[in-house]
Amino acid sequence: MDGAQPHEAPLRIELDALAGLIDHTCLRPDARREDMVKLAEEAKQWKTATACVHPGWVPLARSLLHGTGVKTATVVGFPFGATTTRAKRCEAEAAILAGAEELDMVLNIGALKSGEYERLEADIRGVVEISKPSGVLLKVILETAYLTDDEKVEACRRAERAGADFVKTSTGFAPTGATAADVRLMCSAVGPGIGVKAAGGIRTLDAALGMLRAGASRLGTTSTVSILEEAQRRLTPARA
Repeated sequence: MDGAQPHEAPLRIELDALAGLIDHTCLRPDARREDMVKLAEEAKQWKTATACVHPGWVPLARSLLHGTGVKTATVVGFPFGATTTRAKRCEAEAAILAGAEELDMVLNIGALKSGEYERLEADIRGVVEISKPSGVLLKVILETAYLTDDEKVEACRRAERAGADFVKTSTGFAPTGATAADVRLMCSAVGPGIGVKAAGGIRTLDAALGMLRAGASRLGTTSTVSILEEAQRRLTPARA
């Protein structure tokens, strides 16, 4: 893992604070109902920020999480970002109607790689126009594994201009996921009003802390329970 620089001080964070920065995620294509129930129970137990599921599972997740303080998140244009803006808007609208409270959309990677930046920005803005009036937080996934540093910076700036709430490193389905270097780069590319989410390959407490130290304000992981169990042994607990 591309972690902290040698001169950086240790990150101090309480267990509950760490849990509250995590999107507890299950986006496997073969995930079953029992997997969704388990995900929701774990998210409730640990008080994570969200439970992130495929759109088809949003109604179930929302019903299981209602009143717990854990939000229901889902994905749009996932995992390739290659659908039309109209399709992404329809997907976002349907997800919100089903109960989604946060959306993680994949930007149009092909448009970005082609230098079609206005098209890229319009694609993001099209979904912002659906999410923002509903008070639904929107994260834009760059899929950094396929991008140059210049493209990562351009994508962050375009997402911010379009009105996104977060930029996010990865889907978890590309050859590589989040790195601390990418998180630092993305943080430097956006202003203080937009968050950076690290996702993809975050499987240990040290990896999670490395991303937070690099500047991430949200983490996406399928390894939430093992990370937080390790944190329970090592970090300052806020629990009674």
